[in-house]
Amino acid sequence: MKDTTFIWIVKLVAVAILVQTLYFKFTGAEESVYIFTTLGVEPLGRIGSGIVELIASILILIPRTTLIGALLGLGTMAGAIFSHLFILGIEVKNDGGTLFILAIITFLCCLVLIYNQKDKISSLLKFRI
Repeated sequence: MKDTTFIWIVKLVAVAILVQTLYFKFTGAEESVYIFTTLGVEPLGRIGSGIVELIASILILIPRTTLIGALLGLGTMAGAIFSHLFILGIEVKNDGGTLFILAIITFLCCLVLIYNQKDKISSLLKFRI
């Protein structure tokens, strides 16, 4: 019971962060446009990453697809973290590093979910269309 509750808390934390940022990406908020312009992928990168994060959020919440969603979220957050470390800087537009910290928290949550679902990785690798 405790394990299940903990995993659902981890899922909800990851999803809450991913979904919360969608508003800013999809509405073209100034900070979001600045980030993706600096990365050289505005507007397709902003909207595309928003779509990927939305899909990851949905997949994380569905027990049968949690592993796929967590892998998608992990990859997306790895990109965000590397962007902060090598291009944007930890602090973006005086946010105090909030976006960087949220990316790390989401990355860690996805890592926990992947570890929790590690027994399903081999069956995922056998997937065929």
